[in-house]
Amino acid sequence: MKLLRQIAFLLVIASMAGCASSRSSEVYSRDQARRSQTVQTGTVEFVKNIKIEGTKSGLGTIGGGVAGGVAGSTIGEGKGSTLAALGGALAGALIGSAGEEKFTRKDGLEITVKLDNGNEVAVVQEADVPFQVGDRVRVLTNSDGTTRVEKFSPINS
Repeated sequence: MKLLRQIAFLLVIASMAGCASSRSSEVYSRDQARRSQTVQTGTVEFVKNIKIEGTKSGLGTIGGGVAGGVAGSTIGEGKGSTLAALGGALAGALIGSAGEEKFTRKDGLEITVKLDNGNEVAVVQEADVPFQVGDRVRVLTNSDGTTRVEKFSPINS
């Protein structure tokens, strides 16, 4: 029964790792809904492929440590089992931490936009929408400073 609870705990942690917030131009958080944004239009001047590092929330470390500890505890008896559990927990925590960061890492774009007012801005976001130099875009900025670039369609104006 104890092992079943530990497995359930690991499944909950694994499912929470998928809750990392998005850096996409196409996805809004619940807090961003129904909030006004400043809108500026411009032209893409530069696009660079980048990597957005993954999360380091500690969930991978905890989940990996628990899994490693459980796996290690099945090895040997007495003090040997305890040492194996501790070693498994340490190794699992290190692997889980690295795994969380790698699993949540995203491809991104650094997009430099020459605004119609003459200013320039650079925005980093997920690479889920392709941009090219010369694209007409809208730059949307929330009151908290969160900024995104989206393709501008004159049909919507």
